[in-house]
Amino acid sequence: MNANKVLIALCLLGSWMEPAASDMLDDPLLAQPVQLQEGATLPDSSRIDCASAVDFSHPLALTDAVDTALCNNPQIRATWAEIKMQSGVVGEARAAYLPTINGSVSRLKDTTTYSSGARQPSSTSIGNQYYGSLNWRLFDFGGRSANREAANEMLLAALAGHDAALQKTMASVIQSWFEAMTSQAVMDARQHIAQLAMQTLSVAQRRETKGATTQDDTLQAATALAKAQLNAIHARGDYQKNLALLKQAMGIDLTTDIHLPAQPEQVNPSDIHDLNQWLKQAESRHPAIAQARAKWQADKDKIIQVRSDGLPTLDMTAHISRNGFPNQGLSSLNQTDKDIGLTVSVPLFDGFSRHYKIQEAQAQAEQSEAQLEDTTAHILTDVVKAWADAKTALSVLSVSQQLLDAAQASVNSSRRRYDKNVADILEVLNAQSALADAQQQRIQAIAEWQSARLSLLANTGILGQLSATAQTRSQDIP
Repeated sequence: MNANKVLIALCLLGSWMEPAASDMLDDPLLAQPVQLQEGATLPDSSRIDCASAVDFSHPLALTDAVDTALCNNPQIRATWAEIKMQSGVVGEARAAYLPTINGSVSRLKDTTTYSSGARQPSSTSIGNQYYGSLNWRLFDFGGRSANREAANEMLLAALAGHDAALQKTMASVIQSWFEAMTSQAVMDARQHIAQLAMQTLSVAQRRETKGATTQDDTLQAATALAKAQLNAIHARGDYQKNLALLKQAMGIDLTTDIHLPAQPEQVNPSDIHDLNQWLKQAESRHPAIAQARAKWQADKDKIIQVRSDGLPTLDMTAHISRNGFPNQGLSSLNQTDKDIGLTVSVPLFDGFSRHYKIQEAQAQAEQSEAQLEDTTAHILTDVVKAWADAKTALSVLSVSQQLLDAAQASVNSSRRRYDKNVADILEVLNAQSALADAQQQRIQAIAEWQSARLSLLANTGILGQLSATAQTRSQDIP
């Protein structure tokens, strides 16, 4: 095959591969991480389900709320796009190790015209001009290697940033879901107390009609009923507000009608384990720490890259041309030129620009290191706080049940005594007030335990759908 056919084949190959690259060579250098191929996963290996629609006519399960929020959150989509962008940077860094080949084919018409005094006839020639070139960097003192490593670290940082966005979104929607469910339980409890107050008022009115008591008992019972109804109205308002916050966290229309399951009356708390275990897991698994660590490593690689830019490079070049060179006229002879060689480029002086670029890169690495230390300290502090809150909530949980049982028994006893005319209305009302407080304490204790446990998982960076679901089902979370 002669030179003309080789050049034509190169040009045709390039024109054919350009439209087909997206189909056949979408990732020829294997720069995309597996997450882009298989989809993102949570720390418990569960996947985000955006395909199936949530039926809001049924009570909203926590997993459905989480899936909806993860599919609708714009920050998650932005971090996913960041992964794609950094994958492209990795591909560019890997492409620097490969040669670049260019080819061109030109159809030229060359016309030469002489002045009238030269007595030379004008001439015109038409022909094809072919040109091909190859450039390949062979050695550069580690610049490409450092650039590749920096790109890899930034890709890891992008992946960790996406995981951090997932964790943040999950923690937000889970917290909103529990707050809405807790406010619903408070509303139900307040309505129950209002019903008890109404029953007490009915008994007092009946006793007053029979002459067994005075009007004072009826007035006090009516006052207690009004107060209970007022508390029930406030509780309903809080529930509607928390429900709106949940819809906002899920990224759905605020006019969507959703229902929540009832708060469990009994929970089986799991062991919190030792604090040092949580701290070690947070330091090794939290995506925000991993992101800061990858950013620091990438900035350190950047120093090597900047330094190598001021060192010599070795390149191989090769050219082949037929009937002249590009942007020139046709050769008078039907000739072919070929050349191949090695080029050593030695930077001699750049006005001290490289010196200051190195200082800038070093300062950037120092800043990233400080950011890593600050991020780690902040997250570990949050883990300690969440662990302490979980410990406290675990202790309160059992006592709140004892308080509720005692208050319920006191109400039943005082109502029986009042019916038998051996207790006054104040005893009944005080017992009902104590029951309302006990119910509030119990609901709050359950909510604080669930919130503290999940907050501990979120601050450690291991929060997933399975752990959240297990918490709602009162199962042990390993």
